[in-house]
Amino acid sequence: MCAVLYAIPRTSILGVVLLTGFFGGEIATQMRVDAPLFTNTFFSVYLAILAWGGLWLRDKRVRRLFG
Repeated sequence: MCAVLYAIPRTSILGVVLLTGFFGGEIATQMRVDAPLFTNTFFSVYLAILAWGGLWLRDKRVRRLFG
């Protein structure tokens, strides 16, 4: 559902915020089970950075917010 919100331009900011929260939960779960840091735990961080980067490239409101 979050990916669908992210794909629709009108709701993309809500979608990326929800995806970031989902990835945060994934990080917390991986830390809880003592998963390897660079292979499992940081993968969610990389995906969140890619999601925000993609939104930054296609939405000028986000560019104004961060730039």
